[in-house]
Amino acid sequence: MGVSAAVAGTAISCGDSRGRGSWRFFTEREALVVEATCAQLIPTDRDPGAREAGVVHYIDIQLAKRFRKHQAAYRKGIATLDAGSRSKFGKGFVELTADQQVEALNALEENSGAFFDVLLAHTRQGFYGDPRHGGNRDMASWKMLNLPFPPVRGRQSYEEPKAG
Repeated sequence: MGVSAAVAGTAISCGDSRGRGSWRFFTEREALVVEATCAQLIPTDRDPGAREAGVVHYIDIQLAKRFRKHQAAYRKGIATLDAGSRSKFGKGFVELTADQQVEALNALEENSGAFFDVLLAHTRQGFYGDPRHGGNRDMASWKMLNLPFPPVRGRQSYEEPKAG
């Protein structure tokens, strides 16, 4: 058996029976849809976008913790987006072209604005937030903005004004 077959077998055996793999909340398919959505909301250009910053991991972690109240909205919203894509284009959201994905997201925003707004807010948080929460991998957005890594979390270092 080749190395790639052994790795594939290991990956399959490590996942659970519900299709979650290494995800805490998302199924594998849901994670792919959310990752593609986030990549449209904060695309890669000369700097890393949401995909490279691991925003989907941030959202997944937070849905298992602080964002639990949004779990049902995510399940329904992801299913709505994927079903709408299949209905209009004959393919799931992940398989669409970039232009088709934008069109599908515009329809989602029109028809399911509350979910879209939550997803957009979580995407921004995962991209610009502290990497310790699961997103902003390698401080991608901070590097893009030329921000120094804060030496003490949550505190800004200021110089004391000189008495004078």
